[in-house]
Amino acid sequence: MSTQRRSYETGHTPKCLVIVDDTAESDRAVYYASRWAIRGGGGVVMLRIIETEDQNQQWLGVAEVMRAEAHEEANAALDRAARHASGIAAITPERVIREGDPTEQILEVIDADVDIAMLVLAANPGPEGPGPLITMISSAVGTFPIPVTIVSGALSDEEIDALS
Repeated sequence: MSTQRRSYETGHTPKCLVIVDDTAESDRAVYYASRWAIRGGGGVVMLRIIETEDQNQQWLGVAEVMRAEAHEEANAALDRAARHASGIAAITPERVIREGDPTEQILEVIDADVDIAMLVLAANPGPEGPGPLITMISSAVGTFPIPVTIVSGALSDEEIDALS
């Protein structure tokens, strides 16, 4: 169940949620979201999802080390994306790290922040398909509580500037 959006009410600021992952096209989503924020006077929430799998209890120590490393990598990726967004739009994006199923985590972040007005994803332009995240959430996107914008990974900065 989704919470009512309040993005454009007095005292609220519309925010764009962008997923920061290790795909090459993720940069295009960050660029578009940053341009959207500067044009609309909004903000950007950057989400990094760490996918978890059931861990065998006897390997709990190893799992904890792997989890700590995953959080370090997530923070490094968010640092890079935040520097990029700041360079584009002179903004300081919010940063969120979540663990679990990507679709569930995206929906939970949207539900927790009534100011998130749009989700931005980027699609891989290559023959291998749009990318793992878009493929994964495509069956659920019709039920999302906010618009989902998919940016082509083939668009240049100038082309995105013209669109945002």
